[in-house]
Amino acid sequence: MIAYRNLRVALLGAGSVGAQVATLLTEHHDELASRVGAGLDLVGIAVRDVDAPRSAPLDPALLTTDAMSLIESADIVIELMGGIEPARSYILHALNSGADVVTGNKALLAAHGPELQAAAEQVGAQVYYEAAVAGAIPIIRPLRESLAGDRVKRILGIVNGTTNFILDKMDVEGDTFENALAVATELGYAEADPTADIEGYDAAQKAAILARLAFHTDVPVEAVHREGITTITAAQVSQAQKAGYVVKLLAICERLTDPETGVEGVSARVYPALISRQHPLAAVHGGKNAVFVEAEAAGDLMFYGAGAGGIETASAVLGDVVSAARRHVAGGPGVAETTHANLTILPIDSVSTRYQITLEVSDAPGVLARIASLFSEHGVSVEAVQQSVASVGPDAVAAGTPDGSGTATLVIVTHIASERALSRTVAAIADQTVVVRVESVLRVEGA
Repeated sequence: MIAYRNLRVALLGAGSVGAQVATLLTEHHDELASRVGAGLDLVGIAVRDVDAPRSAPLDPALLTTDAMSLIESADIVIELMGGIEPARSYILHALNSGADVVTGNKALLAAHGPELQAAAEQVGAQVYYEAAVAGAIPIIRPLRESLAGDRVKRILGIVNGTTNFILDKMDVEGDTFENALAVATELGYAEADPTADIEGYDAAQKAAILARLAFHTDVPVEAVHREGITTITAAQVSQAQKAGYVVKLLAICERLTDPETGVEGVSARVYPALISRQHPLAAVHGGKNAVFVEAEAAGDLMFYGAGAGGIETASAVLGDVVSAARRHVAGGPGVAETTHANLTILPIDSVSTRYQITLEVSDAPGVLARIASLFSEHGVSVEAVQQSVASVGPDAVAAGTPDGSGTATLVIVTHIASERALSRTVAAIADQTVVVRVESVLRVEGA
């Protein structure tokens, strides 16, 4: 028998996720009550326009534009508006009113997560945000609770479905980036303005959140190194296939030691990288997401599933609502997050990994030896070299070989090297007259 009073739930936002949350709260009211030990009453939905079309039918009597009044009457506030303001102000108001908050707002958490957590801790409330990083995939709770006693070494994440769809289409069907993006837009994987996805901003926000949880250290989103996928070509994807790799946009959070200074710290970065086709992340296709965690005691852990979608993300939101409601029924303050490790946030120069460098060079004697010597001079060890003729005769003049001797493509894979050493090497190579251009530099991850 349910003896605890019904809990009042306020919903801010009725987009694709919010509408699904409202529907599920209503349709599954009795079942959720039996899990919680109290009824969950949706008392209102704050929206900008009560007459706007919705992706799911909602009771008009629940809709209001007065978010502040709705917040003040609630035990649990679900924020699914997105953006920084007014979402930040609404959440702070909810916490100061004594309510727990459930949010999926990755941009807000990446920029103001510590502020929101501090506000919750002051009043004994809690902020839940399972839906903020990987949609339906449970990753926040495992990092915050299940692995809290372990030492996480590294996280490799495919946390943006749009870019994974694009790169997967380029890999499987040989599409160009432009064509794959057009298909992604047509199918609804990409927004009309896809900048946040294809330039890595979305993934960087999620990397900041993951790094903060995994390493118990505040990681500002501005400290996350970010590169997008707009420069990835069909030729690069094809070269990756031949070498046994696939190109993925990875969010990488890693505990490491700077090779030059000896400082131990945290690296958080987002960039397109090569990953072996034998690695579990290589099998993540379409718009799916996956997070691969390497922990000292637990070993390798893989979390896979839908990283977006209204009803899928609503599942994660409702899981947090149930957790918040159970806390209300049981009593006691919220559980504060640990961000007291205060590890140094290391720049991209501190990273060491393997690299694949693609060069177009003059097809002449001694070129390969000269390039190899530059790697050696800068302390970068070469693992493998592939060479193919790119152009010959008159066309080679336009490519930058005045004698018409032709050009060749060199694909060079290195052993593990520091980012500093690799950058110096590439800069020295680019200055050589025998080098027409540096076509690409891709990191190799997951080894």
